[in-house]
Amino acid sequence: MTAQVTIYSSNLCGYCFRAKRLLDIKGLSYEEISVDGRQDVRQQMMQLTGNRTVPQIVINGNAIGGCDELFLLDRQQKLDPLLATS
Repeated sequence: MTAQVTIYSSNLCGYCFRAKRLLDIKGLSYEEISVDGRQDVRQQMMQLTGNRTVPQIVINGNAIGGCDELFLLDRQQKLDPLLATS
């Protein structure tokens, strides 16, 4: 099974596009939750991740951070094993 991935994002965020592109390249399906104009959703994201900026990426219920952290995991070859777990 593949991992359950959720990305909190905004339509005007370049880092969000980069993060989603990496996930797309890896052929992953993910749930995208837009925080645009939705303070309640942003609050939920902040409670879950501890961060207020987007993107925020959650893999199997664990907040891994934003775009930089996603790319760092990929460079360290830790992302694929994380995504392959259920």
